[in-house]
Amino acid sequence: MLTTGPRGTKDILPDSSGHWQYVEKIIREVCHNFAYQEIRTPVFEHTELFLRGIGDTTDIVEKEMYTFTDRAKRSITLRPENTASAVRSYLENKLYSGPQPTKLFYIGPMFRYDRPQAGRYRQFHQFGIEAIGAEGPAIDAEVISLAVAFLNKLGLSDLKLLINSVGCPQCRPVYRAKLQEFFQDKRAHLCSDCQSRYDRNPMRILDCKNETCAKYSQGAPHMLDCLCEECGSHFAGLQELLTAAGISFVINPRLVRGLDYYTKTAFEIQYSPLGAQSAVCGGGRYDGLIAECGGQPTPGIGFAIGIERVLLALEKQALLPSINTAIDVFVAPLGTEARAVAFQLLTELRYAGIAADMDFMNRSLKAQMKYANKYPAKFVALIGEDELAAQKVMVKNMDTGSQELIARTALVPMILEEMEK
Repeated sequence: MLTTGPRGTKDILPDSSGHWQYVEKIIREVCHNFAYQEIRTPVFEHTELFLRGIGDTTDIVEKEMYTFTDRAKRSITLRPENTASAVRSYLENKLYSGPQPTKLFYIGPMFRYDRPQAGRYRQFHQFGIEAIGAEGPAIDAEVISLAVAFLNKLGLSDLKLLINSVGCPQCRPVYRAKLQEFFQDKRAHLCSDCQSRYDRNPMRILDCKNETCAKYSQGAPHMLDCLCEECGSHFAGLQELLTAAGISFVINPRLVRGLDYYTKTAFEIQYSPLGAQSAVCGGGRYDGLIAECGGQPTPGIGFAIGIERVLLALEKQALLPSINTAIDVFVAPLGTEARAVAFQLLTELRYAGIAADMDFMNRSLKAQMKYANKYPAKFVALIGEDELAAQKVMVKNMDTGSQELIARTALVPMILEEMEK
């Protein structure tokens, strides 16, 4: 166990961390263009936040949360998602007192006890946004547009946007009654979870992945047929705005998402080559969440994108960039006496903003040159007995093979000049 990570976790190694940095760079560029600012919340919260915020009938709360009791006997949970945490921070830090709507984005690890599979881990990473304070369909369209812009900027194709309306507290009871009537004579055939959901939240039956439940839910009533006037108008407005922006979509009346706090708009973006785990983005409106967490009734909408799944999609479409590990200078000391001078030069180079390294393994000159080529290094600065005595350094251009003997003090200015070319 000392040399094996916990099941469902994965090390991000140097040969792939550059891909993560690339995706994170695109995230920050797109969010800046849409005027969203970064928020960083703790990776653990009081358990009650997720029980109330996410909903106690969800799979996340019932089966997947990492919850423990700390030394003060408080129940603490590693965050399984970040919307509830962002809402808690919004209320605690009075972000509602600033310009509205409050537009936030986050990047970070989440934790769910789930069966590991391709693109799904127990510690996984999400990029998400939250827009809090605006209630019309325009902000819904903006949130969806941001997700589409991010995925498009990465070069992803074969994407499908699914949208639905899950109603509001006014019209959802009507739908709830229709669902219970539909499933009444089918209840005994449902899985144990869905039998429990029948009384607590029958809409969640539509989201069950059990094949038998999916079979018996065929032909179930649609929420779209039960929408109140306000929800119907909101959904129509969203479609109009998406069409105006040139964003294609498919209405999926069975899309309910996996969290209880969603109201009105629910959406998902799928990348079909990923197979069963094709969803790369999911989100929706949560107009009741802030009041549920102790604030004034405030509308909100957001999404989350799994970074691991995005990287899988980029890999499938050969869109991952090559990682640049090149350095500007490799300092090669020859002999014990040269090492102190070499380290002094290495320090000067680095402090001047020049990417540099040196040999720390007492390799031969041949081995050092071979090692410098692995980076690759643009220049090698050789320091032997002759160079020590003359207070000079031999600089070799690794591209052309040319060599030049220069004063030690001239090394940094020379490299800086070369970098500007």
